[in-house]
Amino acid sequence: MANAISANKAELIAIANSVASEKMIDKAIVIEAMEDAIQRSARARYGAENDIRAKLDPDTGDLRLWRVVEVVEVVEDYFKQVDLKAARKLQADAVVGDFIVDPLPAIDLGRIDAQSAKQVIFQKVRDAERERQYNEFHNRAGEIITGVVKSVEFGHVVVNLGRAEGVIRRDQQIPREVVRVGDRVRALILNVRRENRGPQIFLSRAHPEFMKKLFAQEVPEIYDGIIEIKAAARDPGSRAKIGVISHDGSIDPVGACVGMKGSRVQAVVQEMQGEKIDIIPWSEDTATFVVNALQPATVSRVVIDEDEERIEVVVPDDQLSLAIGRRGQNVRLASQLTGKAIDIMTEADASEKRQREFVQRSELFQNELDVDETLSQLLVAEGFTELEEVAYVGIDELASIEGFDDELAQELQSRAQEALERREAAAREERRSLGVEDALAEIPHLTEAMLVTLGKAGIKTLDDLADLATDELIAKKRVDPRRRRDAGPEEKGGVLAEYGLNEEQGNEIIMAARAHWFADEESEGA
Repeated sequence: MANAISANKAELIAIANSVASEKMIDKAIVIEAMEDAIQRSARARYGAENDIRAKLDPDTGDLRLWRVVEVVEVVEDYFKQVDLKAARKLQADAVVGDFIVDPLPAIDLGRIDAQSAKQVIFQKVRDAERERQYNEFHNRAGEIITGVVKSVEFGHVVVNLGRAEGVIRRDQQIPREVVRVGDRVRALILNVRRENRGPQIFLSRAHPEFMKKLFAQEVPEIYDGIIEIKAAARDPGSRAKIGVISHDGSIDPVGACVGMKGSRVQAVVQEMQGEKIDIIPWSEDTATFVVNALQPATVSRVVIDEDEERIEVVVPDDQLSLAIGRRGQNVRLASQLTGKAIDIMTEADASEKRQREFVQRSELFQNELDVDETLSQLLVAEGFTELEEVAYVGIDELASIEGFDDELAQELQSRAQEALERREAAAREERRSLGVEDALAEIPHLTEAMLVTLGKAGIKTLDDLADLATDELIAKKRVDPRRRRDAGPEEKGGVLAEYGLNEEQGNEIIMAARAHWFADEESEGA
């Protein structure tokens, strides 16, 4: 580039064309970089205080230099200002306040500081090249790309993508896969980020989306949209599951993905280093999909808890180890596939749990309603689980239970309501002992039990409650679907998450707590 600065005009334009072509950037950017370099050199010659501009003709290489000055009545800055008399020598119709051009003699290109100009031009070209790389790749996230391994540094694989470089970080590689410099690799463009050192292109071979894109390349029906992969889960290098559905009733989605003699799925398996892939029919019915996802294990029963986003699966005793899989792999992948936490239990475990719950509920009704064991067990057998259900269900429904009549139903309902009132009174006392203001009890949707929970969390005044966001108040605990119940802690939910309040109710509570803020503002304004 040093030669570029000392070259004649024709050579200068030739070099600009060459750089633009080689770096695949607009020639105008290279010309602009050269103009910037010339301006800097001109300022070094004529004085850095001057506002000097340069214009390089992109076709002929002709260079024009000028100084921009402001026309003023009294000159204070002789570098950037000129009086009216001097200005009219440059431009006859100049008036005070105008900015006019003071032509400067062209600099001999051979006298320009070559090293400085070279650095400026290189920087501009590098910035333009980085912007081109970012624009080229940032919209391609989610595509599969092929490149050549350039180096392996600290376990991270650097891949030459032609006009850019990408990196497969250690956690995005297939475990135990060995790659060497010069190997051709296929990977998913996971993310493209702007950073100070240039755009960073992050690639992945471990992401479930990589497997989905590979199937789209091997299975024309997926590419055409006839078959859709609705869900995918991977334990990279070991095992994977995909849930597929056909939008054409005449095409079997599983068979199409497997291919003749397994040719299609084997092509994907080979690319993924022998990773075993279970292809599962997807179903809108969650229970059916869970049963399919846990293949090859046989499932006896599925119980779905929508509030907790958990699924309880009961399997025969001899199917437990198969359902869980080696090191929990099968149930973990099924959880990822369905997006819900799955608890596996045997028939014996399920029976024991049902018996335990039956006893607990029977004791609840026996104690709170002051009835005998037979009557309490009869209520549980009919599906009643909470006092609220007995207290507020229609009399007809209670009276319809075999052995019950209207009088007994009304008595049970009255006792249930009295028991709830006792609970409320006890909770009120506890709430007050915790120092929770009575004003909070006036807020809609909040029960005394909820106020006790708030008090234990240190929320005791209207301001304390008003400072919370809705999510902090009601958000449900997020369960990691990759974990079983005994696999570790769950993400903490809102303070009142256990009470099942919806977002609308949460918003009403927060706005009611903040109402006094607006009332205070209005009184101050008045």
